Amino acid sequence: MRLNADFSRRAVVRPDDYHWVESPVSGVERMMLDRVGDEVARATSLVRYAPDSTFPVHEHGGGEEILVLSGEFGDEHGRYPAGYYLRNPIGSRHAPRVGAEGATILVKLHQFEPDDTAQIAFDTRTASWRPGQVEGLAVMPLHDAGGEHVALVKWAPNTLFTAHTHWGGEEIFVLEGTFHDEHGAYPAGSWLRSPHLSRHAPFTKDDGALIYVKVGHLPIEEG
Repeated sequence: MRLNADFSRRAVVRPDDYHWVESPVSGVERMMLDRVGDEVARATSLVRYAPDSTFPVHEHGGGEEILVLSGEFGDEHGRYPAGYYLRNPIGSRHAPRVGAEGATILVKLHQFEPDDTAQIAFDTRTASWRPGQVEGLAVMPLHDAGGEHVALVKWAPNTLFTAHTHWGGEEIFVLEGTFHDEHGAYPAGSWLRSPHLSRHAPFTKDDGALIYVKVGHLPIEEG
């Protein structure tokens, strides 16, 4: 399968575009955002676990990155309510299970560099925010490895960021509010991926925004 698999092109998925499909495991559904491969794939997805569902033990051949969006995700290592950021490096294993609330997660598979070996379970609900580059922005760094940087960014209402170019691309998932740029508006639940050397001038309106953002991780093709 190839879905949004051309990383030289901009890709956008809004909540109105969602199409949930059953996974091979009962009680687990996926909304695929990008994918290169079949059941074992380089993939970015939303995954929705029904209450009291489980997923078989599996090994992360290319690493696994998770942001818990709702409910409580868990495995044999711990319980992770909404707001947890998890990284399971290449070669790690677990058997996910959720409780009576169910859970929805943003998950990225097979996207780790071999030397990115950090095992992370980070509670963003209690971590500190840092001032951003412009007034109205606050940043919570989540992970840095090589040229890849992952963070949460909180936008106050009516904040404007300067136009900038994405070296190594940019990927955003909107958690709260509405994110905007000159190309459109992206309500909570939207995913957008912008390629290497793309450019935009983002801003918010009266509802502000909270976003997950990853930069510097997409293919760099230079002429």
